[in-house]
Order: sequence, then C-alpha cells, then structure tokens
Amino acid sequence: QVQLVESGGGLVQAGDSLRLSCAASGRTDRRYGMGWFRQAPGKEREFVAAITWSTGATYYTDSVKGRFTISRDNAKNTVYLQMTSLNGDEAAVYLCAAATRDSRYSLRAPAAYDYWGQGTQVTVSS
Repeated sequence: QVQLVESGGGLVQAGDSLRLSCAASGRTDRRYGMGWFRQAPGKEREFVAAITWSTGATYYTDSVKGRFTISRDNAKNTVYLQMTSLNGDEAAVYLCAAATRDSRYSLRAPAAYDYWGQGTQVTVSS
C-alpha cells in the first residue's frame, strides 16, 4: 500500500502562483511515476502533469506547458507541482496519484495509477 498526502492548496488570485506537494509513504519501493490530476465540480478528472521517478521524464497537458513545473525529491518521496499564472478555469481539487509499474497505459491516463490521494483544493479568484 502507498499513502499519498497532498498539501499546498488554497485561495489565490488570478495570475498568482502556488506550489503543491504530494508526500508518499508506505510501500514506496515499488514506484514508477507520479501524476497530478485536477477535477472541478461537474467535470471529468483531467490530467495535469506527470513525472517518472527514475529518469525524471515529465509530461504536461498542453494548457499548462510553460506555466506549471512538476518535480520530484526521491529522498523525500515527494513530488511537487509549481503552478504560475493561475486562471479561474484552473480552480479544482488537485489530486496526486502514484503508478507502481510501467503499465500499458500512458502516465497521462488515470488507469496508469494504482493509488490516489484525497486531493487539495485550489481556488482562484478573479
């Protein structure tokens, strides 16, 4: 089992920055990649960014490229999502997810992940 705890969410103004953290604990020896997704009320869960533990390869959805940066600290089993120039459409619950193996699913797909955190709320006021 892997436990994921997100933190760093909050209320910001449009154009502001925010850094989210996701700390993994438990069976962290089996790990392939980590992802961030977001879900707004009434909308489907949306891929935001992902990173592999071993090589640090990163993946982003097009709308956040150049504004969001995903990174990891292997020693701390923690993944970060630095978000800049936030806009109102990006208000959502941001969820962290852990993939324990390189499956047939892309890290952009929810199906690639075995464990999910509870999420942290990001609210953007305009």
